[in-house]
Amino acid sequence: MEYTRGRFSWLIRPLLVILDLFIINFFAYYFFNFNAENLHLFSSAFFNNKHLLYIAYSVFFWMLSTSFIGFYNVYRYTSVLNILSLLIKQFLIFSILVYAFIGLFRSVNIQAFVTFKYLTLIFGLIGFVKVLSYYLLRAYRLKLKGNVRRVIIIGDTDGANELKSIFNQKKELGYRLLARFSNIESEGITGSIKESFSFLESNEGIDEIYCAMGELTENQVNDFVKYANIHHCNIKFIPESKKLFSKRLKTDFYNYLPVLSIQEVALNQDFNKLIKRVFDVIFSAFVIVFILSWVSVILFILIKLESKGPLFYKHKRNGIKYKEFSCYKFRSLRTVKEVKGTYVKQNDTRLTKIGKVLRQTSIDELPQFINVLLGDMSVVGPRPHMLSYTEDYSKKIDKYNFIFRHHVKPGITGLAQIKGFRGEIKNDEDIINRIKFDNFYIENWSLLLDIKIIIQTTLNIFRGQDKAY
Repeated sequence: MEYTRGRFSWLIRPLLVILDLFIINFFAYYFFNFNAENLHLFSSAFFNNKHLLYIAYSVFFWMLSTSFIGFYNVYRYTSVLNILSLLIKQFLIFSILVYAFIGLFRSVNIQAFVTFKYLTLIFGLIGFVKVLSYYLLRAYRLKLKGNVRRVIIIGDTDGANELKSIFNQKKELGYRLLARFSNIESEGITGSIKESFSFLESNEGIDEIYCAMGELTENQVNDFVKYANIHHCNIKFIPESKKLFSKRLKTDFYNYLPVLSIQEVALNQDFNKLIKRVFDVIFSAFVIVFILSWVSVILFILIKLESKGPLFYKHKRNGIKYKEFSCYKFRSLRTVKEVKGTYVKQNDTRLTKIGKVLRQTSIDELPQFINVLLGDMSVVGPRPHMLSYTEDYSKKIDKYNFIFRHHVKPGITGLAQIKGFRGEIKNDEDIINRIKFDNFYIENWSLLLDIKIIIQTTLNIFRGQDKAY
């Protein structure tokens, strides 16, 4: 999600939508013969009123088509050529829709040339308003210093320096560069990357953070992503110039400089999040009430008989947008201390006898349905990693793909797990394939895919898996 601050700027887009719809329907009444005899296709009063029918038709399909091509997604760095391109696309789409309306309701007696004049006029006006508002906003930023985004740049790469020049030279874009941070000492650097966090904490209202990926470690990227999430500011990435850009991140161009931001995937759309959350709550509540409730009592006795320690093992994991949370499992080891390199290996001496059975059947994961109910996890999603492994894995994986993976809630099970990439990481191929399947799941999510993964996970519990130890 892209966050915006300001008293009135958020009203600009809704006002433009309302104005465009007014233009469309006001001139429709003038050009079209809505006083002809009533339509006979429908008997209701609404459908017999052709003007009301066209209003409903035009509003619905205008909103649908503009949403499809991003007609109102015009930003401060958008060029006039891009605006003209959007106008041409929308003109072609809406022209087809208007001619379709006339063809569908044949009693609306309108000549093709009259319709073309209507379309030309309304798009001339809509285009004029769109371009005028674009230039008025630029003048407002340049002359009155309003509608300004307060930004900082992290890094001293070529891309970071070019972005600094754009912000300083093109005042009409409305970016106010407050500071630059880098571990490389050079002119114009405010302080080190570590000092940037003190600056962020003491300067509230930062709108955007631009991170030069070539200079930052994975842990530093994680920290900036977490800060941006907590403080509701935008985070964007300046890619290394020699690297190909990941299709999984949205690319915007500031002049000719590409700037990346985390792409909103279908899984994070409000309606889909609601569907997935409702499914998670119902499914996890069912498991907790009908399975975990009595299994916990039996396992408490068996685990306590074999070794000292708690029933549940609580460990820290990275969740959505790198947010840390406590993940629960039934204790399967003689120790509860988590240190780097503690992935359970085959024939691990730390495993208890009952713990070995729990891990082979994946019963040790059942307490994570509590995490699902709390909202930290989902039933299906990428498996969360130990905090100590995050940086190690990121060195083997393209940073952009790794960031993309952490943009959704982690899951109890996932596509990578049912494909056999679970448990111990023996070589680079294991983690590369795990990330590959996780990202495929994120890009292709559906409720049916979740159900399929749950069914396959259940079957694997009875069949057993090679790395279930």
